Amino acid sequence: MDKFKTGFSGYKKEEVNKFVNDVVKQVESMLADLRTKDIEIQELKKSLEHYKNMENTFNRAIQVAEEASSQIKRIARDEGSNIITEAKKNASRIVNDALMQAEKTQMETAQLKRNIVTFKRRLRTIIESQLDLVDDIDHLDL
Repeated sequence: MDKFKTGFSGYKKEEVNKFVNDVVKQVESMLADLRTKDIEIQELKKSLEHYKNMENTFNRAIQVAEEASSQIKRIARDEGSNIITEAKKNASRIVNDALMQAEKTQMETAQLKRNIVTFKRRLRTIIESQLDLVDDIDHLDL
């Protein structure tokens, strides 16, 4: 702190005035700094509010994305279950068709075997009758 020199009627007016002017300048400078700081604080508050809004927007976007992801997973599980169920039905149908075809083939095979047996029997009968005719030629009087 400054000390003032004293004169005949008290402190010297020039020194006190100079000190007061210096103090006024310092106070004005501080007030200007405070105003600048207030403006900066207001701008920072606006920025903070903007970032809070962005954060809320991001949080909502994340929440929507999570819900969409859950829904996609659920749909995929349901679709997978449907595909498996349909595949089982198709497999069952294919197996049944194959069994029916195998049974039909077995029946056709059995019929062919019977036909072969019948054919062989008839052929044998024909051949035997032809042999009988050949044998009968020997008995003919020529």
